[in-house]
Amino acid sequence: MDRRKAIKHLAIVSGALITLPQWMVSCGVSDTITHHTSFSIAEQKILASITDAIIPAGNNIGALSVEVDKFLQKLIDDCYEKVVRDNVKTQLNGLEESVKTTHKKSFADCTQSQKEEFLLKLSNSSIKEEKDFFNLVKSETIRGFNTSQKVMQEYLGYKIAPGHYYGCIDVKA
Repeated sequence: MDRRKAIKHLAIVSGALITLPQWMVSCGVSDTITHHTSFSIAEQKILASITDAIIPAGNNIGALSVEVDKFLQKLIDDCYEKVVRDNVKTQLNGLEESVKTTHKKSFADCTQSQKEEFLLKLSNSSIKEEKDFFNLVKSETIRGFNTSQKVMQEYLGYKIAPGHYYGCIDVKA
């Protein structure tokens, strides 16, 4: 084996490994995963306000503190058909317009009781699309909250490997 070639290759590989993080940053590769959503900024804000109204923070954590709104965006974008996605966006915009005509402010700026009032109107609506929207958002908000890592570990006592192995114990036979 040629030592000079080996040292030369070793130096090239070492230099490449040292500069690799700078290459990744310059190419736009990041260690954080981002989700490019189809929701507009206004729709994201309304959806976040709805999840906060369904599970407010109170004394403990709420839906926004475990990012249920981002979960809903990804879930609706990736797992539901276009008809459902379009209905969600239509209902978000319709809710915002309804709140603006009634209270002259956006849904996000309303008080908790005002938000609950509008959400109850949606849940009791005779229009199928509004009722479907509310049921979807409510059920997925609850599911997203209950299955978040923080809630599972800190409040529900979830353990990654359930049970514990006790090696030498006395067994009454």
